[in-house]
Amino acid sequence: MADTASTAAPVRRRVFHAGSLGMIVGGVLALVGSLLPWVITPFGSLSGAAGPGLWTLSMAFLAVAGALLPYRKVAIAHSLIPGLVVAAIVGWQVARLISLSASTGAWGQLMPGVGLVMAAGGAVVLIRTGMRLVKLS
Repeated sequence: MADTASTAAPVRRRVFHAGSLGMIVGGVLALVGSLLPWVITPFGSLSGAAGPGLWTLSMAFLAVAGALLPYRKVAIAHSLIPGLVVAAIVGWQVARLISLSASTGAWGQLMPGVGLVMAAGGAVVLIRTGMRLVKLS
């Protein structure tokens, strides 16, 4: 005879975790910012996708992928590592803009574009989300 009382419903794992929304928002901000212009000059704008924007683009995809994994430690790594890398690249580019403006004496001619600002915002959201996930665990 089969015992029907011992059949339990299968346990479903949740795909999203506490930081999924923040990681998706931060990843999409960095992703879109990577494709937009990073530097505005009097002669036109320079796209981020030609150089360091490709690095931030790959980090943004890592952040979005980590938002869809149900494991907390993996999510923390997929939030903090891309956030710190994107922040370092943005900081490097801002320092480079300041250095070029100082060496050429053209203050106000090289301005950060909307892509650089969006990538920086994505880095802030990713780092904040990662820190929140660390505090929850």
